[in-house]
Amino acid sequence: MVDDHIRIGVIADTHIPDRVGALHPDILPTFKEKGVDLIIHAGDISSPDVISQLEQIAPVQAVMGNRDWWCFKNLPAQKVITIKGVRILITHGHGHIFSYIWDKFPYWIWGYKFERFVKKFTHMKQDFDIVIFGHSHHPENRMLDGRLYFNPGSAYDPLRNQSGPSIGVIEIGEGRVIRSEIIRLRGMKWQGGVWVKTPNI
Repeated sequence: MVDDHIRIGVIADTHIPDRVGALHPDILPTFKEKGVDLIIHAGDISSPDVISQLEQIAPVQAVMGNRDWWCFKNLPAQKVITIKGVRILITHGHGHIFSYIWDKFPYWIWGYKFERFVKKFTHMKQDFDIVIFGHSHHPENRMLDGRLYFNPGSAYDPLRNQSGPSIGVIEIGEGRVIRSEIIRLRGMKWQGGVWVKTPNI
């Protein structure tokens, strides 16, 4: 890695403790191994302890997810940061409460569609180089019309797709995205108060 490049760890949908009791055991070691300079959490954090643990590795920027209204009321629904001249929009992707409820219907009928998420961002007047989002639990790493759409997937959930739990890393330098990757975590599930390896995931 070139010294003046910035590596960003990206995580979303940790859901602790509402769905699991602890971070997947691969998350912190992976971010440490990748040498991330910053961690972005794209919402559905659910517990302040998650942020505290991530801050052991690098500073954290976070936004509020639909599961965070009760304990992260001070977090913004979206945030814009600029790193090395690259403008990044961070959002969970669920929108306000009415659009969140309304969006449930097409999801139930047709399932997950990346295009529905893109429509939420294309109307924005600001010119973003990267859109980081969560909510769907589906990893995305797509360049579209010169903009990177990046969803790290769910940090815990193997149930909504066949890819298993995942996080991501984006490397920025020279005013552009150098590389971006989705990192698959070991197939594990939360069972009996611990993470258990599941060979079928």
